[in-house]
Amino acid sequence: MSSVPVLKVVVAGNGAVGKTSLIRRFCEGKFELTRVATIGVDFQTQLVALPERTVKLSIWDMAGQDRFQVIRTGFYRGSRSAALVYDVTDPESFNSLPRWHTEILDAIQKQPFVVVGNKTDLERVQPQAAAEAFAQSIGARYIETSALDGNGVPDLFESLARLGLGGA
Repeated sequence: MSSVPVLKVVVAGNGAVGKTSLIRRFCEGKFELTRVATIGVDFQTQLVALPERTVKLSIWDMAGQDRFQVIRTGFYRGSRSAALVYDVTDPESFNSLPRWHTEILDAIQKQPFVVVGNKTDLERVQPQAAAEAFAQSIGARYIETSALDGNGVPDLFESLARLGLGGA
């Protein structure tokens, strides 16, 4: 019996973009309307069955508030891929993605990324084309998700798993 590899992945972005909700939807299959802000970092594990093999994701949920920046750097180390999450109803969260990208690259020089537009169940304010262009500029795939209804969530974590294995 072959062992299941454990791949550390990080989910980063401003506070209140829905990082924890995406992770809970994926790992627990549920959505809670009220959430308490993540303090520092939190993590969950979940098996992902890819066609080539099953992997276990160790999913690290990074606190989005600026005051946690100093401790986040250490938590990025050892990660195999990262999701940069923004809220499609909040242009400021999108405008912060380059800062998140740089913060992670400062810790992990060759990190593969996925750019995620979350909260697609709400009325979009941030143009999708701008997000697609940003993703292309950093060599990342762009995925849209809704933690509320689950759309795109499995695709997001399967993409992180593939990237973590060294694929696309």
